[in-house]
Amino acid sequence: MKQEFRNEDAVLDIQDKPSGVKWLGLSLQHLFTMFGATVLVPILVGINPGIALFSSGLGTLVYLFVTKGKIPAYLGSSFAFIAAMQMLMKDAGYPAIALGAITTGAVYLIVSMIVKRAGSAWLDKLLPPIVVGPVVMVIGLGLAANAANQAMFENLGTPEQIYNVKYIAVALITLILTIIFNMYLKGFMGLIPILLGIVCGYIVALLFGIVDVEPIKEAAWFALPSFQVPYVTYTPKLYLTAILTMAPIAFVTMTEHIGHLMVLNKLTKRNFYENPGLHKTLMGDGLAQIVAGLVGGPPVTSYGENIGVLAITRVHSVFVIGGAAALAMVLAFVGKLTALIQSIPGPVIGGISFILFGVIASSGLKILIDNKIDFNLKRNLLIASVILVVGIGGLTFQAGPVALSGMALATLFGIILNLVLPQQAKSEAE
Repeated sequence: MKQEFRNEDAVLDIQDKPSGVKWLGLSLQHLFTMFGATVLVPILVGINPGIALFSSGLGTLVYLFVTKGKIPAYLGSSFAFIAAMQMLMKDAGYPAIALGAITTGAVYLIVSMIVKRAGSAWLDKLLPPIVVGPVVMVIGLGLAANAANQAMFENLGTPEQIYNVKYIAVALITLILTIIFNMYLKGFMGLIPILLGIVCGYIVALLFGIVDVEPIKEAAWFALPSFQVPYVTYTPKLYLTAILTMAPIAFVTMTEHIGHLMVLNKLTKRNFYENPGLHKTLMGDGLAQIVAGLVGGPPVTSYGENIGVLAITRVHSVFVIGGAAALAMVLAFVGKLTALIQSIPGPVIGGISFILFGVIASSGLKILIDNKIDFNLKRNLLIASVILVVGIGGLTFQAGPVALSGMALATLFGIILNLVLPQQAKSEAE
């Protein structure tokens, strides 16, 4: 009987199940990490944050089920669809968004069937280490501005946005404390440095007077999420605009999906493209999006923030991810707890994100080092340079409702350059 592979570098490997309090603490760490981004999307679109939290947990459980519990990935509200959802919400309301989410999920399912027939060997040719490394770096560094802005600005993203020195102080204190927790704590406490950083950062933010506690006081203990179920709360209609607007974006989020799998492959020392198979991961993501649309949430996608937690803690257990998903679903019904986590100010999340996003970028650098990529070769230098600047710079190509930007466009450029450039420049061959 073939022995199951075990990653000895992991504190808890994928199938390891923590016990009791440790399990709760590790799952809470993932919950707190993804919460801010997951509820921000519905707030910007006009969807109830509670149902978005519920659908993220449910979508994650669906994903874990489809991938046979082999991939430790958390799925939260996708930012890629925000502009399209805002337009649809304004013109037709949530039923149009639901149709769009179901459509994007269907696109994933179709692509997954194609991949199942064609296999995933072609990925090795399209995405060698010289492309993968810089793309993974872009995943982390492309989010760097978000972390910095959260650390600097009050009322971020509004006309009242202003630079706030208190925010900088709270972010830096949170960052320093999290670094200390990472470096000096041992045992169980050493496994939850991100959770401890968020809790301590929140206390610091309270002392600085930048936490609004009124919503916590006003929130009810029990709050039923605003479920939107077809034929129960509304009658579905055909919205061509929703289909034409959101379906093309699915190909952008697929690029993100594949990029996150690259990072997870490296962290866990596995090849998820082969086992359980890229078709399974795409199917899991697609079904999660459909389920989210059927209950009232926005489309979901895998989260880089949670991958950062996996990298820092070396806890890769799917049971921890599943626990976070279950907690998210329960929390969606507890108004005060939802309000408490929702009150975590931007600089606390920003301070944590300096580490989380940086660790992802460093993972990309490690891919280049481990594969001994020779940057004396002009070919490698050019591919990496274009990917990094296009991705981090946020270059955007837009044609009608379809827009490629950041990581998606950088990956496309990297793939093309890798396929067309010769192994050596003429000047090097002389």
